[in-house]
Amino acid sequence: MKKVDDFYPARGRIVLHIDMNAFYCSVHEAEDPDTYKGKPCAVAGSVEQRRGILVTASYAARAKGVRTGMQVREALKRCPELLLIQPDFALYRQYSKRFVKIVESYTPLVQVMSIDECYADITGSKQFGTPIEIARSIQRRIREELSLPCSIGLAPNKLLAKVASDMKKPNGLTVLRRRDVPQLLWDKPCSYMYGIGAKTAAKLEKLGIRTLGQLAKADERLLSDRFGIMGPALIRAANGIDDSPVNPEREPNKSIGHTTTLPENITAYEEASRVYLNIADQVCRRLRRQKLVAHTVQITIRDPGMKTITRSQTLNSPTDDVREVYKAACELHRTQWKEGKEIRLLGITLQGLEEKDRAARQLDLFSYEEAPKRDKLLATMDRLRDKFGESSLLTAGMLSEDPSALIRDHKRRGTSLQKDMLWAENEGSGEENDPS
Repeated sequence: MKKVDDFYPARGRIVLHIDMNAFYCSVHEAEDPDTYKGKPCAVAGSVEQRRGILVTASYAARAKGVRTGMQVREALKRCPELLLIQPDFALYRQYSKRFVKIVESYTPLVQVMSIDECYADITGSKQFGTPIEIARSIQRRIREELSLPCSIGLAPNKLLAKVASDMKKPNGLTVLRRRDVPQLLWDKPCSYMYGIGAKTAAKLEKLGIRTLGQLAKADERLLSDRFGIMGPALIRAANGIDDSPVNPEREPNKSIGHTTTLPENITAYEEASRVYLNIADQVCRRLRRQKLVAHTVQITIRDPGMKTITRSQTLNSPTDDVREVYKAACELHRTQWKEGKEIRLLGITLQGLEEKDRAARQLDLFSYEEAPKRDKLLATMDRLRDKFGESSLLTAGMLSEDPSALIRDHKRRGTSLQKDMLWAENEGSGEENDPS
């Protein structure tokens, strides 16, 4: 009879990838099963708006042709009985933290990748049983304690664990070993492998490389000439090789941003400036939650024809102050967008982020005296809004009957594909990246 130790390698790792299935919809099903359980439903960032986009859809909805990223009106054509749900990101964060806590009870080596997925290195977790027993235990506890489905991939590295978790959904458990790669993966197209996007796959196809098996055996010099240092990495991936460790330390965001599709096209600068004020307030709130400052402000503008431009401005000194971000955004808009031209979408992204305590501020005398007072005021305002809601404190520019003003209460939140919402101690906004 095999002992538990026999199921663990003498060298190497055992990695799990835990992927929550249709996470946002599943959370609503767990909270209100009578209304949503087993029914076609979808979370949409703008339920009432003409071009609202589905953030995720339940599996019952997917069976009727509804997909993540689809416009609300198209989804309703395909599935008239579709139940549309307004996002509740504070609720999603609560469930996210709870499922991660379950995983962390088996190992301290947990790397959170987004609000609905994480890696776990269980190489040193023999006391909890064999790797498959641990995976089944995690899956069972998430289902019983949170009423949520998840798929788990079990493999010797992060790459194969990620691929394995995608193989069976929902509620799947898949073991993928390196020796299984030729049989299970090599007949698949290159884009099947996590990390190889459509553009890279298209470039590989031009070289006559269409399958992962062909990529695994490709000439390294050829790929190095075409892809640089990524060439050998692509070959390694096709062979199921990945040496990257599970890193429990949180990696800082490279940027924090938010875009909003407007309920109606706008043309006037005054209308755009009001939207910028609310977006600037939102992204700066999230910046302060992480104790970061930004060096660069970038705006995004999209017209009704889907033509999109981005323009950026580097600040004189890093900031988390909404006034400075708003001023920079408005200056960029005035100089880069023709007055009277229609606008469908606006956004602000803060880049060049660094920890506030480490930021070397270049302050003039006035700013040197003002900054501590301003920081204290912002901290107080943040605490009040965390406690009493986003609309408890508003600037004059945020007061408007126009829905593009984006005034948010505890039931109406913005949407953004940002990982930082996981770590916010209080309420904020975010959006699920749900390929499940």
